[in-house]
Amino acid sequence: MSSHREAPEISKDPVADNTDVYAFVSPDRPDTVTLIANFIPLQKPDGGPNFYEFGDDVLYEIKISNAGTARADISYQFRFRTEIRNPDTFLYNTGPISSITDTNWNRPQFYSVTKVVRGHEPQLLADRLTVPPVNIGPRSTSNYAARFTAQAIHGIGGGRRVFAGQRADGFFVDLGSIFDLGTLRPFENLHLIPSAAAVGVNGLQGLNVHTIALQVPIRELTRDGSRPTDVLDPKAVIGVWSTASRQRVRVLTDDGRSESHGGFRQVSRLGNPLFNEVIVPMADKDRWNSLPPNADDEFAKYVEKPELAGLLPVLYPGVFPHLAAYTKPRSDLVAILLTGIPKGIVPGFQNSTGPVLADLLRLNVAVPPSAAPQPLGLVAGDAAGFPNGRRVFDDVVTVELRAIAGLTIGLVDPSFTADAATSVIQDGTSNTNSPYLTSFPYLGTPAGGYQTSPGVPGV
Repeated sequence: MSSHREAPEISKDPVADNTDVYAFVSPDRPDTVTLIANFIPLQKPDGGPNFYEFGDDVLYEIKISNAGTARADISYQFRFRTEIRNPDTFLYNTGPISSITDTNWNRPQFYSVTKVVRGHEPQLLADRLTVPPVNIGPRSTSNYAARFTAQAIHGIGGGRRVFAGQRADGFFVDLGSIFDLGTLRPFENLHLIPSAAAVGVNGLQGLNVHTIALQVPIRELTRDGSRPTDVLDPKAVIGVWSTASRQRVRVLTDDGRSESHGGFRQVSRLGNPLFNEVIVPMADKDRWNSLPPNADDEFAKYVEKPELAGLLPVLYPGVFPHLAAYTKPRSDLVAILLTGIPKGIVPGFQNSTGPVLADLLRLNVAVPPSAAPQPLGLVAGDAAGFPNGRRVFDDVVTVELRAIAGLTIGLVDPSFTADAATSVIQDGTSNTNSPYLTSFPYLGTPAGGYQTSPGVPGV
């Protein structure tokens, strides 16, 4: 969750597993959009000697649709290459690493960035960019926050900046509670199997991810190369998603390695948080991961009648009577997740990409960054936040729980009155990892291996 281990097959292939996608107008550079795609979920910081890294055999992409077709009009491709400096040691580093080019780092990674515009030849924007080492500890990677993050931010022309490397997981959710029969600790006294209400526990506390972050001028992403200022202008809306692809054939060699051959096949994708995790049933999750967004009409029935909306009144008896009685298709969720919100629903706002049903993270680039950001985004009156794109601190779990519980039905069906609980439902978590940054790449410093204290397992 958000897309951590969300499908049976991709849970066995974490290097290619999308975890989160973020897209927002950069608060410190408002003429640009920041695009972030995270991979490799649930990283223990002390997971050596073979620490986490991007896959050399994975094609990572961030894709943009700006013409209303839910097809990739612009793709940014990232390919990684790992080198071993000293083949005669098992160590990740043979001494303190003072910079991202320090030869004490025995297993550096480098990457290329290629831009692909529909109908044009691919354009190599940069090659042999350096990934920072993971945060090992104060002797190996001292002063990590001040040293390695800045060194790994690369300008790649045209006002673009890129970063690829380990970060603290900025997503927060009570994994242990939610997957224990839909328990929400702050309200578990109301659960079908009740216990005393408690404070939520961030299941991602102390865990890292690998981040690809790209900051590009707004004009590069819109369909006509403009920087729209009218929020109601259809050209102001872009759709964003990320994918990971592998070559079709993998061959195990006699020396214990593997080789990949053939064309690339998509094995993971992510747009809106929690879509595949919570909306798509288990038998269809792997298929969903393999398809492009413009094929999502196949999954619209699960959005119109989400399983969780039917479970909430059962798991919390008497708490959601209005939701339990509602039998119409959930056109509010279709708008939020599959088409974008059209004009006339929220005064002065829209992020519609047209009638094509597709899971896209939709961003209206004419909405400026908020001077007083609200983690609940649009439902709290902050149009710069989710589901208008997604900022790293947006509380998407609460927003989506409240939406599924019926908070947004009244926007499209005035005859419906939301249950009182929908305005307070939450899992009770917040970011308990290192603080978010106020500038690119915005996600916080990754937890260090030495500094990490293993948790105490429950019984």
